[in-house]
Amino acid sequence: MPTVTLELPHHAYDVLIDAGLLKSLGKLVREINRGAKAALIIDKNIEKSHGRVAARSLSAADFDCVVGVMPPGEDYKTLGTVRGLYEVLLDAKLERQSPVVALGGGITGDTVGFVAATYLRGVPFVQVPTTLLAMVDASVGGKVGVNMPQGKNLIGAFHQPTRVVIDPDVLMTLPERELRCGMAECIKHGVIRDPELLDWTIAHAKAIANLDSATMVELVARNVAIKAGVVIRDEKEAGERAHLNFGHTFAHAIEAAGRYGEAFDIHHGEAVALGMVAATRLAVWQGLCDESTLERVLAAVEAFGLPVHEKRLPGDSEMIAHMQLDKKVADGKIRLVLPTRIGEVAVFDDVPQREIARAWASLRET
Repeated sequence: MPTVTLELPHHAYDVLIDAGLLKSLGKLVREINRGAKAALIIDKNIEKSHGRVAARSLSAADFDCVVGVMPPGEDYKTLGTVRGLYEVLLDAKLERQSPVVALGGGITGDTVGFVAATYLRGVPFVQVPTTLLAMVDASVGGKVGVNMPQGKNLIGAFHQPTRVVIDPDVLMTLPERELRCGMAECIKHGVIRDPELLDWTIAHAKAIANLDSATMVELVARNVAIKAGVVIRDEKEAGERAHLNFGHTFAHAIEAAGRYGEAFDIHHGEAVALGMVAATRLAVWQGLCDESTLERVLAAVEAFGLPVHEKRLPGDSEMIAHMQLDKKVADGKIRLVLPTRIGEVAVFDDVPQREIARAWASLRET
C-alpha cells in the first residue's frame, strides 16, 4: 500500500492510499487510537453512498460511534456549523482521546478539523477525503478553519491529523466537474515542484478521466508526496509552504466575488485554474519566466476541461479589493506566488497593481 509519512517536530502521521481502504477504516483508526468512542462527521452528499460503510467499519472495530451529518457547500463552512458539531460531540460525551473522523471533501475536512482542534482544546482527528481535491491537498498538512463573509479560511488553526485514509475508489461517485476541479491542484503541484509529474499527468489524462484504479492511486500518491514534503519543511507557512498558494490569491478573490456561489457558480478548482493562468501571465509580463511556461500551464488546464477565461468577473478594482482581504497580505501588500519556470516558483510582494489589474482583465478576454 502506498504510504506517505509526515515526520514533524511534534507529531508524525501516515497518509495511507489504496483502493478499497474505506471498508477497513475502523481497523486503521483502531491501530492508532484505543478510545471507546468516536465521532464520524459526514458530508450529506455521501451519507448513503459512503457514510454507512464508514460507520459500520468503525462500529466493527469496537468504537461507540456517533454520526453527525454536515450540509454540503461553502455556505456551511461557518462558525454556525462548528457550533452545531460541538453539540453533537458534547451530547455524545466525547472525551479527549476520542477520535473525530471527517468523511467528505475539503469543506468537510476543514470544518471538522477546526472542531477537532478546538473541542476540549484538541482531540484526535482522522481525515478521510472523498474528493480528489481533498485527497491531494486539503487533507494533508493540518490547515483547518472556516470562512467569514469577508473571505475564505480567515478563522482557523493548524491541527495535524493522526492519520489520513485515502480510498481512490470512492471517486467513482464523484461528479465529473468535481474530478476536474481536483486536477487543478495536481497541475499546481507539477508547476511548483515537478515538471515530470506535470507531463505524466497530461499524458494520463484519459486514464484519469476513466478513473483507472492504478493510475488514480499513483496520481494521488505522487501529489500527496509533494504536498507532504513542503509541509515537513515548513509546517506553519513561515516560508516555503506559501508556494502551495500558487494561483490561490487570485482564486480566493474569484470565490469571494462570486459570494461562494450566490453571485455566480464557480468551484474552488475552477477558480484555482483561472488563478494559475492569471499568475503565470503576470510572471511572463514581469520577465520572471518565458512564454513556454504559460503555454504548458494553459495546455495542462485545458487538458482537463478547466476554464482559462471567466467573463462574469467584476471590475479590476473590486477584484483587487478582494485580494487585499487575503490572509496572506503583509503590510498592506498583496503577496503573489509566481512561476519562474515549470517546477519553480517564488513569492513577490512588489508587483504593481496596474499589472495585477491587467491580469484580471486578461481573464475576461476570449
